[in-house]
Amino acid sequence: MSLPNAPFSVVWPRSEMTVALKPLAPRLDTLQDKTIAFCWDHLFRGDFIWDVMKTELESRYPGVKFVDHEAFGSTHGGDEHAVMAALPGKLKSLGVNAVISGIGA
Repeated sequence: MSLPNAPFSVVWPRSEMTVALKPLAPRLDTLQDKTIAFCWDHLFRGDFIWDVMKTELESRYPGVKFVDHEAFGSTHGGDEHAVMAALPGKLKSLGVNAVISGIGA
């Protein structure tokens, strides 16, 4: 099969921005005495990784507390839109200071 002699169109794989950038939330100065939530898509090994992360964070930051992924539901799949829509309210009601959002490893 031969290619035509006409030049090829070039398409940039990154689309035009459709949403305005917003400033990032202020970062926590420490995780000591903070509550960290884990959001996960229920695929791969995120539950295993989360257990390892909790152990490590507890050893480094006294008083750190956790809200496991079961409190939120899967961030992937048939219910993901409802899960994500409910997330801000759940995070606030649970007193969450930081979120780790993972897809496993």
